[in-house]
Amino acid sequence: MTLTATIAPLSSPRWNAGLWAAQLALAALYLMAAYMKGLMPIPDLVAMGLVWTAGAPLWLVRGIALVEFLGAVGLILPAATRIMPQLTVWAAAGLLAIQALAIPFHMIRGEFAPLPFNLIYVALAVLILWGRSRRALISPR
Repeated sequence: MTLTATIAPLSSPRWNAGLWAAQLALAALYLMAAYMKGLMPIPDLVAMGLVWTAGAPLWLVRGIALVEFLGAVGLILPAATRIMPQLTVWAAAGLLAIQALAIPFHMIRGEFAPLPFNLIYVALAVLILWGRSRRALISPR
């Protein structure tokens, strides 16, 4: 019996740079959303179009902000420090789960305006999830 090692495909610098751009873009989008939901008064959020926040408990709005903030940090920090970089993949999966809940929530409420943005978030999260787990892995220290 022979043992064979599984070798990850070599990634090009372009793939790595593209994935970093996607990570930074998605992190920026979620940091902006976390700031708004975490620190702005609910009437201001409603005026900006986040109508659902008017009927949601404050703890839920602030809790979503916390999860979005942690997900954004998870997209960047583990990969940048190369300390447990697989957490970047898990952060992308977690942010994808947020969208898997947000899209039907908005559709049920008849709020179709945010859906294009939700789909952009999904596309970036899927790209990062696939890219950092299959195409351009980041090796730990």
